Amino acid sequence: VELMESGGGAVEAGGSLSLSCISPNTRAYCMAWFRQGPGQERKEVATISRLGTTTYADSVKGRFTISRDYAKKTLLLEMTNMQPEDTGTYYCAQAQRRVCPPTPDAYDTWGQGTQVTVSS
Repeated sequence: VELMESGGGAVEAGGSLSLSCISPNTRAYCMAWFRQGPGQERKEVATISRLGTTTYADSVKGRFTISRDYAKKTLLLEMTNMQPEDTGTYYCAQAQRRVCPPTPDAYDTWGQGTQVTVSS
């Protein structure tokens, strides 16, 4: 199974970006977005289970929305009111679990990452 992210880029604070992740098996897996800022550990942004249950990091609640498009086999992340602290490399990941864990070591398949930069 391969994951491929797209949609990263540069935006000013308060702006919006959308990320996509294509996977052949989005129906069968727990999926998530993680991000890694400069000099920081990789951390959860949002997760979504096969049944559509979502979780979000406190820092993005109310601003980011994770969703799955089963027809297009795509995981999406809509990001609004972005802030400089949202800057980092965003990764799509899959885990073979019914409940989506918030830690990266629980995920066994990763994309290559896409860079997001938010300027103040």
